[in-house]
Amino acid sequence: MHIHFDPVPWSMNTSIYEVNLRQYSPAGTFTSFIQELPRLADMGIKILWFMPITPISMKMRQGTLGSYYACSTYTHTNPEFGTLDDFKRLVQKAHDAGFKVIIDWVANHTGADHEWTSTNPGFYKRNAQGAFYDANGWVDVIDLNFYDQAMRREMISAMEFWIRTCDIDGFRCDMAHLVPLDFWRDARRQLEPIKPLFWLAETENNNYQHAFDCSYAWSFMHLSENMVGNKAGVNELRMLLSEYQKKKLLQTNHLFFTSNHDENSWNGTEYEKYGAAALCFAVFT
Repeated sequence: MHIHFDPVPWSMNTSIYEVNLRQYSPAGTFTSFIQELPRLADMGIKILWFMPITPISMKMRQGTLGSYYACSTYTHTNPEFGTLDDFKRLVQKAHDAGFKVIIDWVANHTGADHEWTSTNPGFYKRNAQGAFYDANGWVDVIDLNFYDQAMRREMISAMEFWIRTCDIDGFRCDMAHLVPLDFWRDARRQLEPIKPLFWLAETENNNYQHAFDCSYAWSFMHLSENMVGNKAGVNELRMLLSEYQKKKLLQTNHLFFTSNHDENSWNGTEYEKYGAAALCFAVFT
């Protein structure tokens, strides 16, 4: 049965700021970030997207700090950042300052020592040898089994925790297309009655617009890089923007950007990639 979701009005024409809390300030904490809210408000930011704030697994951890995207539990805060009460206070202060707050949600996989590996090992995929594994070549995570209905219920319950406990305003869903579309639709159907939420998908798969309000415009970023390198021009840009309009569902949007945490880590900052054109494309997005 088709279910139509209406986006929250404040998500239709807005600006999103990705918060990498660990690297944002010397302290790298929820409390230290609060003092930055006036500056971000002056910049015109409306939505704060916090990269994962959950604890990071120790098993198979990469480097000394590990990846935010390899969590050990879905319902606690990373102690490096502060307590749950600290985050609740940050969300309240952000709301008072006129911001909306969304958090990164990593549904496809967890860290290798996530609490579910002990309490509910059936929640995970296993290879022919019976071991947990990741199908995408990431060495510090293991894939969840979305054929397991109990796992789905626990996942949605964990998402509900952050809405009810911290009053967040939505989710940025990591690698959303690796998770079955019907899960996202079920999650939204169950969580929307609590409060209207903004759903952002890290994907360009158009089918996922049936569950999400907004999806990534990766193709725009790659084309804009080619424009800077004189490998593409305005005509190609017009064609791409036209394609986005043709393929998007009514009332859904695309997230246009020139950089994010992945790009910054692997391919350089926007200033390194775009040079003198960085500000121009920032305004365009």
